[in-house]
Amino acid sequence: MRKLFGTDGIRGVAGAYPLDKKTVYIIGSALAHHLGGAPGSSKVRVVIGQDTRESSAWIADVLTAGLESAGAEVASAGVVTTPAIAYLARTEKFSAGVVISASHNPWQDNGIKIFGHDGYKLADAVEMDIEKEIFSQIEKGDVSVGEPKKASIPGEHKLAEMYEKWLAAGVSRDGLGKLKVVADCANGASSKVAQELFKLCGVNAAFTHVSPNGRNINEGCGALHADVVAKEVVAKKADIGICFDGDADRALFADSNGNIVNGDAVLLLTAHEMKQRGALKQDTVVATTMSNMGLEAALKREGIKMLRAPVGDKYVLEEMQKTGAVLGGEQSGHIIFSDSATTGDGLMTALKVLEVVAKSGKSLAELVSDLKVFPQVIKNVKVREKKPIDQIPEVASAIKSAEQDLRDEGRVVVRYSGTEALCRVMIEAASEQKMKHHADAIAGAMQRALGI
Repeated sequence: MRKLFGTDGIRGVAGAYPLDKKTVYIIGSALAHHLGGAPGSSKVRVVIGQDTRESSAWIADVLTAGLESAGAEVASAGVVTTPAIAYLARTEKFSAGVVISASHNPWQDNGIKIFGHDGYKLADAVEMDIEKEIFSQIEKGDVSVGEPKKASIPGEHKLAEMYEKWLAAGVSRDGLGKLKVVADCANGASSKVAQELFKLCGVNAAFTHVSPNGRNINEGCGALHADVVAKEVVAKKADIGICFDGDADRALFADSNGNIVNGDAVLLLTAHEMKQRGALKQDTVVATTMSNMGLEAALKREGIKMLRAPVGDKYVLEEMQKTGAVLGGEQSGHIIFSDSATTGDGLMTALKVLEVVAKSGKSLAELVSDLKVFPQVIKNVKVREKKPIDQIPEVASAIKSAEQDLRDEGRVVVRYSGTEALCRVMIEAASEQKMKHHADAIAGAMQRALGI
């Protein structure tokens, strides 16, 4: 079982283990040792990007020192989105790409995400191998971090521009300029990139939360607070609202009425459009255990099969590769178009949605109107440890009771977050009363057993 890597890299409080300077240095060294040479070269070359947290710069510098201590060459792409690094890793012949970001987490947290030279997140087995070397170096205890060194900057913004131009080339601009858009960049990694990209594509957008100060990332804005952009859409009489999370690997939307449009609705909208033009391979969409039963029903009415993967866009992609599906994603807004990208990309998703709306001549609300969601609630319980759920008798009993009561008219999903010290209790049911009752019962049992 992995101890450092969660569902989306290594994450924690910046400055505390495992994101203290010594461990970050060792992570860089262990990664460099693990990597083979870059494609077509014997050299290990790594590209690093970061979000706007005040800790991201020093973590990038210390990680660079660790990488270089083991012989790697490191290039900086500066402040860019997570999917930008995935793109650059696979197109610019880097051995790996690394992103310093904690995505939607508060500013105090940070993280290290790693992509292989092919642009894909590392497999669990590979992460395990890297962990073993990290712990081996920690046990030796003779590591000297020294003075952190900044990565070389080969025309730093040039790398971001390459990504922007690639995205712009993949979208039809017909009608995009007629849409009035509000975009919330969460004071995060997309703050500059999104503005440049939308200008390239001729999108008429007003931008909010594009003034990062190191501590305001995700604060009362972005994908965690989609209601904020929804209100802006109504106030500005716009057609569509878009909000990104801190590293812009996901996006949520709002229609002209101020209704939030989540990842389930985006999957329905894009699946319908892709099937119409014969691009939805296998007539299959991959979602997760958290996606609403209403999505499954709406897709089925259109002759589209929905498969469920564990939570995490990494696992969605694995299921897509296994089944040949080319569209998948999460309710939270990670959407993967695997014919184009190797990971969830909020900016790509935004352009795809805008393109579909512009071509259809319909409003976003009309295009997702077929999605009739079952009542769903998610309760987050802060936990002091992540003990196997089936080994907590009171919790296991509450789950069994809920499953027996709901049967075919609801779902129960209880899982630990892969990025935070949380247990997530999701209940979906035709009856709102039953939904609330069982969510409270399971969350209460978890709180009593492991709650903080």
